[in-house]
Amino acid sequence: MHPHQMNENFGMQKNTHSVFNLVVLVAALGYFVDIYDLLLFQIVRIPSLRSLGFDADAIKKGGEYIISLQMLGLLIGGIIWGVMGDKKGRLSVLFGSIILYSLANIANGFVHTINQYALTRFIAGIGLAGELGAGITLVTELVSKEKRGIATSVVAGVGLTGAIVAYFISKNFDWRICYYIGGGLGFLLLLLRIGVFESGMYTQIKEQKIARGNFGMFFSNKTRFRKYIFSILIGLPTWYVIGILIVFSNEFGKRFGISEEILPGKATMVSYIAIAFADVFIGFVSNWLRSRKKALYIFYFITAVSIAAYFSPLNNSATAMYIISAALGFGTGFWAIFVTMAAEQFGTNLRATAATTVPNMVRGALPLMLILFNALQQFTNYVNAGLITGVVIMFISFVSVFFTEETFGKDLNYIEN
Repeated sequence: MHPHQMNENFGMQKNTHSVFNLVVLVAALGYFVDIYDLLLFQIVRIPSLRSLGFDADAIKKGGEYIISLQMLGLLIGGIIWGVMGDKKGRLSVLFGSIILYSLANIANGFVHTINQYALTRFIAGIGLAGELGAGITLVTELVSKEKRGIATSVVAGVGLTGAIVAYFISKNFDWRICYYIGGGLGFLLLLLRIGVFESGMYTQIKEQKIARGNFGMFFSNKTRFRKYIFSILIGLPTWYVIGILIVFSNEFGKRFGISEEILPGKATMVSYIAIAFADVFIGFVSNWLRSRKKALYIFYFITAVSIAAYFSPLNNSATAMYIISAALGFGTGFWAIFVTMAAEQFGTNLRATAATTVPNMVRGALPLMLILFNALQQFTNYVNAGLITGVVIMFISFVSVFFTEETFGKDLNYIEN
């Protein structure tokens, strides 16, 4: 069935033409703390596990295990918070998710074993899953359709600097203190959120007898299912780059014959500086081209070229690795547009569920990418396995964008049946 168009004035009483408003500010700062906490393990993985007494092999295997459980938490949390965002409201997710991940991060500072570490990251992952989707949903519904792409890019651009701050804090404080700081920042955010109002679109449908936050609706209709799957697949390159090429840049560096030590934390920091700039830039590119898809194709091309450079003889020193990491980051700086497209694909009664589950399905796909990466190593070497994994991921994403509808300027005042 086709979605039914809602009243023209539906929820528009609180729509704003300004990109810079309290909702955008709170969503941006919320995503800042989200990224700080999400990437902190990646940054302190080696020193934290080393301080717990693990050797290099245990650090590698333990790191994969912990990050896989964190991503599983994000996957599960994405569904929980997404459904809640449509059933109980966008603000309930913003408050509930931050309380959970803030408590989990404080608890993370007290761990002493791999299993304790993995459990706290799993719980933190569940909490972290709600932040971005709820924030993006609020912004898309409260900012005019002509400027919502720029507004969501500002949210992502500011938010992604959380990884940069996490890196510099990790250089000045013990890893346990870094987790305490993350938890504290989360609780400080609750004070800002008191002044944020609920989406007018959502408020209007809340009293209506329609299905809201029904996750099964993504699978009950062929067209809706296809849109949902493609929305997920177009985001895969981001976590292939971050979760494999950047996280294990030290392992790849050894196999490339780089004599200097590659620091994954530093590679993460430089890549996220580039991602932050790119996520703002792509909003303006999308507006200039009046197309989400064309902007994505441009950034996919940059990502593909950067992957080729990563596996080429050009990547022969620590300096080269960090420069290419920045290029990879810039190429994958389409997270904001990707999540915005997910929100724009679906009606108000499913929008928070889509915007929250889609990015977390991508994050949750990292363990599957790691399985493919490790499986390929049974047939070829470490480097070739990484390259083949990248080729497969990029091909899937290119095809998915091709079959995804253009959503630039789309009117969001409708519901799904």
